[in-house]
Amino acid sequence: MNWDDMRVFLAVARAESLSAAGPLVKMDPATVSRRIARLEEAVGSPLFVKSPQGYALTDAGARMRDHAVQAEAALSLAMDEGQEADQGLSGQIRIGAPDGCANFLLPKVCADIQRDNPGLEVQVLALPRVVNLSKREADMAITVSPPDAGRLTVQRVTDYRLHLAMRSDMDAPDGMDGLKGLPVVGYIPDMIFDKELDYLGDLGGDGVQLASNSVAVQMQMLRHGGVGFVHDFALPFAPELRRILMDEVSLKRSFYLVRHSSDRTSDRLNRFAKALLTGLKLEVARLEALAA
Repeated sequence: MNWDDMRVFLAVARAESLSAAGPLVKMDPATVSRRIARLEEAVGSPLFVKSPQGYALTDAGARMRDHAVQAEAALSLAMDEGQEADQGLSGQIRIGAPDGCANFLLPKVCADIQRDNPGLEVQVLALPRVVNLSKREADMAITVSPPDAGRLTVQRVTDYRLHLAMRSDMDAPDGMDGLKGLPVVGYIPDMIFDKELDYLGDLGGDGVQLASNSVAVQMQMLRHGGVGFVHDFALPFAPELRRILMDEVSLKRSFYLVRHSSDRTSDRLNRFAKALLTGLKLEVARLEALAA
């Protein structure tokens, strides 16, 4: 038995399928299958129940997973000890984030951090749902609500603002009544995964006529007409849009940095998190100033 087999085992346990686990360990599904079979032979017990729906852990597999996660964390800490603080960050770090943050904030922030740490590989995972840190989908996550369950540590990053926006070449309404008759752009109602993203709930109206679970797609829809909420920090990327009714409607939300509690002693991740927090605060402030 070797750690590389255990790494493959954890990938399958988290992804719950061979095809989804393959990219995580940079192997094709057939190779992943052989590695799992070899590990099961070594331990003398089946670790997964295979079905058309995927790979589910057996009781033995679940027990092994718990120990393997602890070993993975210990190995990560051991690697951290080998990196001197003045040598810069290296290795791979993955961040999960909602669409707006992933599209308009993290690209520059992560590029700045990576430029200062050439040995570092930063991955941004943009998902229309909460990133599962317990399954190690990412090393840390940006959220719009602080989680209330799980072995997690949470830091508030910064506040950000949203306003109604529409195309600059359209006549702006004089008041809220002027919005009637305009198509509303927003999230698909049954795919809003966090209450803080339900921007239109307080406006009432006749629902959403142009909807997407992606902020980037919503902004493309606004470019073709209609009205909807836009992050102030995203407006510099869409100069053809302008804010409207700012005195009547203004929303404030917050970003939070969420990490697994077992990583709190990792100097490497702590240093990256500090740089990420600083970068996000500065980037939100810079872009909101440009929007103004």
